[in-house]
Amino acid sequence: MPRPNPAQLAYGSATVVCSTLAMLLLSETRSGAWIAVIAFAALALGLLVALTAPSAKPTPKRHRVVARADAAAGTRSPTARPEPVPAQHAASAAPAPAATAGMGARH
Repeated sequence: MPRPNPAQLAYGSATVVCSTLAMLLLSETRSGAWIAVIAFAALALGLLVALTAPSAKPTPKRHRVVARADAAAGTRSPTARPEPVPAQHAASAAPAPAATAGMGARH
């Protein structure tokens, strides 16, 4: 089982705290047994939120599927490296137009 990332831990913890406070204030219970039930329900809800929060990094399987779909569509994946320009073509390449030279470029 993969380890949860910091965002998942934060979402789960915030859910536990907020839901516990909300349920205790709304139920106005004073019994220890009902407080334990509310705490258990809040922990279960926090665990559910932490497990269903999206992870930050895509899994290798998902990465391969996206790359395969990009290849089938004829587009390049944003993570693909640009192809190197051969040395003989690099010297004869035309300079970039002024519009793409940047805001501070002067000609």
